[in-house]
Amino acid sequence: METTVSLIPEAFRINEPINQKIYLVNGVLKEWNSATADVYSTISSTSEYAPTLLGSVPDMGEKEALEALDAAVKAYDKGQGVWPTMKVRDRIECMEKFVRIMETKRNEVVKYLMWEIGKTLPDSEKEFDRTIEYIYDTIEEYKQLDRDSAKFDKNGGVYAHIRRGPLGVVLCLGPYNYPLNETFCLLIPAIIMGNTAVFKPAKQGVLLIAPLIEAFKDSFPKGVVNVLFGRGRAIAGPIMKTGKVDVLALIGHSSSANALQNQHPKSNRLRLVLGLEAKNPAIVLPDANLDLAINECLAGALSFNGQRCTALKVIYVHDDIVKEFTEKFSIKVDELKYGNPWDKGVTLTPLPEPDKPAYIQELIDDALDKGAQILNAKGGEHSDNYIWPAVLYPVTKDMKVYEEEQFGPVIPILSFEDIQEPLDDMAESNYGQQVSLFGSDVYTLAPLIDNLANLVCRVNLNSSCQRGPDVYPFTGRKDSAVATLSVHDALRSFSIRTFVASKDTELNNEILEKLLETKLSNFISTDYLL
Repeated sequence: METTVSLIPEAFRINEPINQKIYLVNGVLKEWNSATADVYSTISSTSEYAPTLLGSVPDMGEKEALEALDAAVKAYDKGQGVWPTMKVRDRIECMEKFVRIMETKRNEVVKYLMWEIGKTLPDSEKEFDRTIEYIYDTIEEYKQLDRDSAKFDKNGGVYAHIRRGPLGVVLCLGPYNYPLNETFCLLIPAIIMGNTAVFKPAKQGVLLIAPLIEAFKDSFPKGVVNVLFGRGRAIAGPIMKTGKVDVLALIGHSSSANALQNQHPKSNRLRLVLGLEAKNPAIVLPDANLDLAINECLAGALSFNGQRCTALKVIYVHDDIVKEFTEKFSIKVDELKYGNPWDKGVTLTPLPEPDKPAYIQELIDDALDKGAQILNAKGGEHSDNYIWPAVLYPVTKDMKVYEEEQFGPVIPILSFEDIQEPLDDMAESNYGQQVSLFGSDVYTLAPLIDNLANLVCRVNLNSSCQRGPDVYPFTGRKDSAVATLSVHDALRSFSIRTFVASKDTELNNEILEKLLETKLSNFISTDYLL
């Protein structure tokens, strides 16, 4: 989409590129004076289309990766470091200081969310605000976890003081589509539980982390959070090969997760917290409220141009209503507004990956060659940084758009006569994150829900798939996830149950009483955090 600087609201203009030279290792803000990588936006700021140079970031490699890893290892210090042995109250104070500083950076982060990944202004603001809320909710959940642990259990003549302890060093790699929220949904619970971390932002959505680096430095002890920039292969690979990483926390593609796991010399020691790809279907039954189903499928398939793991990637519609559904749905798709992220009322925005339109075109061409049609008038129309969403029907299983997670604006629709058809497809799929089920007859829905709950981890009744609210479990079966992320579950995913056991003897009881009285141990404590 072509634009000019004068049409860009002043608050959102890129007046000068940010040449990010500062990175964080071992509590020190270091300056980078070597190779850099330019960061471009596919959004144009000139009357004739041209990508916009946003700035540059360090192009780091093995030396810097291992330096950051050593800092995290030293900060953890075999579990004896200041951070992993710190009182819960003190770790919470560090996190509260960080989030207070972070709140002051809202405008900068929101601006770069729009420019770097093309996310609309309302959605960029929502991502920031949701992340702030997530951090505060995590703090409150951690207090509750600590309160629940502030007691002794007794069984078989043995007292047990059970808490959750850290796992060690975490390598944290976030995604480009939610470069703030989903990355912090890994990083925040990891560090608050006492782990130390090496964190590398995604390739897109990297400059928006820059305003927060100093906050990490000022809020946490040295070595707890180390922030690097560069390509994943150049940084993550060397780190994994050392075997010093205890947890791989990644949101991205399963191929990346598998490649990194395979580089760890002792994979049995490696804990995994992974949010991976999905091919979430919608199933529209013949008695569905059609207008509701169409609107929800529209949002589910095309929010942020379908660049979400939770997006609806394939839609199954019953034979009895498929003609009416596709006609109305296609009209709705073409009525969506396209524009730059700050334009009022836009739904569709420039794609942040320069090669994405060509990839989507490949999927469309393959489907057309194999018998599908584009049902909407604008489907497949190209601009310099976009391709208009194509509604494809009828789609068959031999088409790439059926098999692959498209992660972009193309919508495959299949019809079915027997409900067993989509159920069998889901069972055979490599993925199992969520499903959207549209219908109204409880006698039909009841057995379907029972079946679907064993194929995916979230069944959305008459609504599109989504991650939030963040208090609910976010996970998946098969290739879609490892471990569970939510305010509650993430704290457990980044920790392990550990306890002190004491036989009920006079000596032991006297020792425990003195430990509690003197408060010499940070682990053995029955103090409450209100």
